[in-house]
Amino acid sequence: MTSLACSGVATGTPAGDAALNRVNVFELTQAAEDAVLAPVDAGAWPAETRAAFAVRIAKLNRSKTLVAQYGRRPGGDGPLADPANDGTAQNMGVVVTFMDKVAAQTREVRANDITSLQAAGVSDADIVRLAELNAFLAFQIRMVAGLSLIKGDIA
Repeated sequence: MTSLACSGVATGTPAGDAALNRVNVFELTQAAEDAVLAPVDAGAWPAETRAAFAVRIAKLNRSKTLVAQYGRRPGGDGPLADPANDGTAQNMGVVVTFMDKVAAQTREVRANDITSLQAAGVSDADIVRLAELNAFLAFQIRMVAGLSLIKGDIA
């Protein structure tokens, strides 16, 4: 259970015991993580690319524990994991721009961001896959931060 492990909340502590009263939440969160980071049908985004984007999103949201967690996955230390990389060298500039905007400036995302992806040849299904990855990371980053606050520090 990545979210609980990354929060630093230990079992056998009051916070850990309280968290484990909701074990189904952690099991479902883990299932969602598995589905977005290593799905059966990855579409255009193999697990290595997804790991790199997970690290990138965690970095943009200053989640050190998730940077470390996803950085250990194959591809997690790839060039797309670096927010300073605009993706041009990987022929993914439009995708990187979209992922960064969704991760760090969500309220600024507009319809033209989607049409830019479509114009670059990204299929609708793959756009949904990118959005799913970003949405899951947004949830998990907040979950880990919240659990860390219960423990008494910030991840």
